[in-house]
Amino acid sequence: MNRSDSERIQSVLEEAGYTFVEDESQADILGLVACSVRQKAIDRVYSRIHKWNSWKSNRNLLTFASGCILPADRMKLLERFDLLFDIGEVGELPSMIREYGVTTPGSLRSFPNEGGDEAAPTAHWNIRPSYSSSFEAFVPIQNGCDKFCTFCAVPYTRGREVSRSSADIMAELETLVKAGYQSITLLGQNVNSYGRDRPHSELSFAGLLRAIGELGKQYENSFRLYFTSPHPRDMSTEVIETIAEFRCLARQIHLPLQSGDDEVLERMNRNYTYSDYFKIVEDIRRILPDATIFTDIIVGFSGETEAQFNNTHRAMQEIGFDMAYVAMYSPRPGARSADWPDDVAHEEKRRRLHALNDELNALGQKHTEARVGRTVPVLVESPDRKNLYFSGRSEGLLPVRIRGASAELIGKVVPVRITAARPLSIEGELVEGLPYGWAAAEQYDS
Repeated sequence: MNRSDSERIQSVLEEAGYTFVEDESQADILGLVACSVRQKAIDRVYSRIHKWNSWKSNRNLLTFASGCILPADRMKLLERFDLLFDIGEVGELPSMIREYGVTTPGSLRSFPNEGGDEAAPTAHWNIRPSYSSSFEAFVPIQNGCDKFCTFCAVPYTRGREVSRSSADIMAELETLVKAGYQSITLLGQNVNSYGRDRPHSELSFAGLLRAIGELGKQYENSFRLYFTSPHPRDMSTEVIETIAEFRCLARQIHLPLQSGDDEVLERMNRNYTYSDYFKIVEDIRRILPDATIFTDIIVGFSGETEAQFNNTHRAMQEIGFDMAYVAMYSPRPGARSADWPDDVAHEEKRRRLHALNDELNALGQKHTEARVGRTVPVLVESPDRKNLYFSGRSEGLLPVRIRGASAELIGKVVPVRITAARPLSIEGELVEGLPYGWAAAEQYDS
């Protein structure tokens, strides 16, 4: 979500006459999109603005911040940044800069969004982004959250759920597909609740996926469509069956578990049990047997006992995730659980995190070893840090190290024969003589 917001901020500034530079030491204006959801993320913001403010003694510099910011963090950031605005106000950024007193050719221009009514929280959806990649794009479809998980601050920073117009979504998607984008990800705090705020005038999430699937047919399934993140409570069999029906919809699902213990899930206000979650996984395995399943897990939540953690450990073993993003619980001001005791010691949280990561590595090794010898389509992304290799990702978003590729293949989907397995990644060699592209992947032996 932050990347998508950043692309729209960049687009607004470029339209106003500013030029993006890679080296921040050469910039006249520096900004970032912050996230208050995790403490580590906001700590990095404070570190960055401290460095930027130290430069002001030597040159003129304006700083700004936007994004998902809690009220407590907002008050602190107001003291450090020159400008602070909600992402819905991004169209007004050029006038904010001019009023602050920074005089550049860009600041002397008027901007179409200036002088209008107060910006809506989703006004930035109307801004065409300046995409940071020529082959991978992120498309927001929904903003806000109505779930009110007790550990999460998103409803207090992003507001209630609002769905973007499906017509606008489809228009942006078709533009990207026509431009040759290979990987497109739908974004939202709870993507599969899409349309529920407009039940009589908008598509459901399954309906949106179906419309995208039909678009894929028109363009010979030349792209892969991902989405993140869904909420288990809203994950329907219809969504899974729709993914199975259309080949452009990627066989990869990120489904946050958070805990494998029912009492902890209840305290988190997740509104499902582990049994409910496991039934969804069974449906995915039955309907999409080749799909990879990713998840999020929190360890050391307020009041989590050793027995409750062990239930989460067993859940990881039982499900066999392909990837899990495990985080130690940290209270966030504004979230309901911030008022509860943070009563699991940091050292114990770290032990639980390492235990789950060790389990994940063991599971991952089994998953990746099963892929050795197969030829799979891989989207080439960048040179690898090791010479003679390039990095990419499979359709299931597993990292792949590719031997025999070259710089001109970046952004293309190529056939790779898997020759080696690591716990959470695979390695292979480019196969000569096979066609490139997602549409050609059916000819591989995957």
